Amino acid sequence: MSELKEQIVKALQQPQLAGLATITQDGKPWVRYVMVVMDPDMTLRCATFVNARKVKQIQKNPEVHVTCGVTDPQKMAPYFQIQGRATLNTSREARHGFWSEMLAPIFSGPDDPNYAVIEIMPYYIECWSPGVHKPEVWKAE
Repeated sequence: MSELKEQIVKALQQPQLAGLATITQDGKPWVRYVMVVMDPDMTLRCATFVNARKVKQIQKNPEVHVTCGVTDPQKMAPYFQIQGRATLNTSREARHGFWSEMLAPIFSGPDDPNYAVIEIMPYYIECWSPGVHKPEVWKAE
């Protein structure tokens, strides 16, 4: 694993607030906050309601953009601009695998029929570090 890939995975393996951008039905960008977590294989995941607006947008156009990485605005840290393709996963395995008690106030449990997981497969990531005016870039092979 490359050093940059390791840095990205390490930084994003803990749940954190992110901006997720999709394209609306009329071709306009739309950004909303989500909590994301990255797996060691670089799949980025977040929970969603099955009938959420973003789900319909992703089904029409799976191209998404995620901005994340700064978890404390008082401490400058690298942040990431991520381009990827998103899919909705409603399988029992995905829902149970992603479930955490952090989701309990929103869903009745991992078998809640309204709960699903958005999976984002990044293909381009810019890593911006404090004081550096050019990003390090990771691209999928």
